[in-house]
Amino acid sequence: MKIDYIEFSSPKMAETKAFFADAFGWTFNDYGPEYQELADAGISGGISAGELVPPLVVLKADDLEAAFAKVESAGAEIIKPIFSFPGGRRFEFREPGGTAMAVWTEA
Repeated sequence: MKIDYIEFSSPKMAETKAFFADAFGWTFNDYGPEYQELADAGISGGISAGELVPPLVVLKADDLEAAFAKVESAGAEIIKPIFSFPGGRRFEFREPGGTAMAVWTEA
């Protein structure tokens, strides 16, 4: 699995979006008031509206169930079991040191 996506959060979506645009020149694909996809940040990613949490590193897998089993057997704490979202499915976990991460696959 490789790092494929990074997801930021912001309780102040308009201000965060404006900052990223002004400071870094990033543009966005608008998916409504709750989610903005980064269009040209050098890596795929997005900004989710809501409580501020550390950025979420998202890995991509061809076989989500196999990735889930491998991550769980390696000692991860599953935070969110496999769920669907527009465009795919994913799960979220904490590695033993405490960093939250996710794995996704296309629908």
